[in-house]
This record gives sequence, structure tokens and C-alpha cells, in this order.
Amino acid sequence: MNKVFNSAIPLSIEHIKEVGSTNTLLKERAAQGAKEGTVIIAEKQTAGRGRRGRSFFSPDGTGLYLSLLLRPDLDSEHTAMLTTAAASAAALAIEEVSGKDADIKWVNDIWLAGRKVCGILCEAGTSPEGSFVVVGMGVNVTAPPEGFPEELKDIAGAVFSAIEAPQNARLAIAEAFLHHFTRFYANMSAREYFPEYKKRCFLLGQDINVLRQGDAIPATALDINEHCHLLVRYPDGREEYLSSGEVSIRPL
Repeated sequence: MNKVFNSAIPLSIEHIKEVGSTNTLLKERAAQGAKEGTVIIAEKQTAGRGRRGRSFFSPDGTGLYLSLLLRPDLDSEHTAMLTTAAASAAALAIEEVSGKDADIKWVNDIWLAGRKVCGILCEAGTSPEGSFVVVGMGVNVTAPPEGFPEELKDIAGAVFSAIEAPQNARLAIAEAFLHHFTRFYANMSAREYFPEYKKRCFLLGQDINVLRQGDAIPATALDINEHCHLLVRYPDGREEYLSSGEVSIRPL
């Protein structure tokens, strides 16, 4: 796949049938001097990874597994926002291709109809050419024919059913994602991604648990600031901005 997408930065796109992890491979390429804008898209991952060392289920032929190499000339604040910019771009891409409303679960998961369909993983590193960031995205475009594994079946979903998926749906989502993300990336200081992110964040107003060191701490999600930090209020009235971490919706 050497298609030139509508992008705000030059892209060089490689299509691979199977890989351990697109992020891992691209980090290796980055250390060897690969240029900004290098993209790897795989049909299947055998060792896909999510945040906090979790595995990412990446079966053959039903998902989109994409990684993009950046060498950002950004301050640390805007570099930290790449994950939320990518989540915003992924939500926009899924909506444009599917016609369905996408939600964002802080920080980096995209949901449709109460199910997780996409995750984002950004990883930083250094090379002789300087620092770099690999932006990874995994999308369940259709459900695998055999279904999701037992541990995922209550949370994972897909953008399309097998019978409704349009031809080339994975390519269309990839193209739309790269278009929107590179547009955001070209002018991160404008924070064009932030309104898109905030209006899709379905945690606001919800009773949640803040997951910290094995404990589930009850809280209410109140707001998101321009840095995409989540404002929560605990039962004792104390409020805190969370810059990272895990939260879950508290069962009724």
C-alpha cells in the first residue's frame, strides 16, 4: 500500500500482512532513522499491545492496526496531548465512515453503542536523529467470525457487523484518521482536537471509580480542561484533576 492520503504532513505507508506489533516494529524503524510520517498498517498482530502492558486482541482480516511515526518539535505539554488528538481523530474517522456516533472514554478509548471499538497507544523513544513518538491505533472494524475472547466479550464491540461493512472500510478509516490527526498535529497549539474530544467524552456527569494501586475510589467526573485532564470530585467534596490513569463507570 503506497497510497498518498490527504495529509497535512508527508506520509510513507507500508502495508504488512502480519506483524508482532506495529508499534514495536515502527519503534525499531525509528531507532534506525526512519522519517517522520512513516506509517505501518497490518492485517494482523500476533503481539498487539495496549496501555499499561495489556495485550490488544488483533485477529486477521477484521481489524485495522496502524502506527504513525512522529518526530515532534513540540513542548512537553503539546507532546502529551498527542494521545487525545489521536483519540479525537479516531472518533471522527469512525463516524465519517460508519455514520454512527462515537464516544470517547477518557483517556484514549473509542466506544460505539456502549462497546469499546478502538484503542490508542502512544509511545516515546529516542534515536540518533532525536526523540520520536509512535502513535498506534487499533480498531475492531468488524467482529471476528468466532467472536471475541471470553475476557473481552462483555466490553469489546466492532464498528460494523460483517454484513453491513462497506468495501474497503479499513482503508477508509485509516485514510480519515490520518487526515484528521495530521491536521491536528500540524498546529497542536491551536488545540483544534479539544472541542471534538470534550463533546464525545461520555464520562462527564457520571459516577465513576478511579482505579489506583489496586483500589477503586468512588468519584464523580465533572469536567475536562484544555489539557484534557479529568476533573473528579470525591465523596468528601475534594476535587482533583487527573492527568493520566484508569477510571471505570461505577455500576448503578
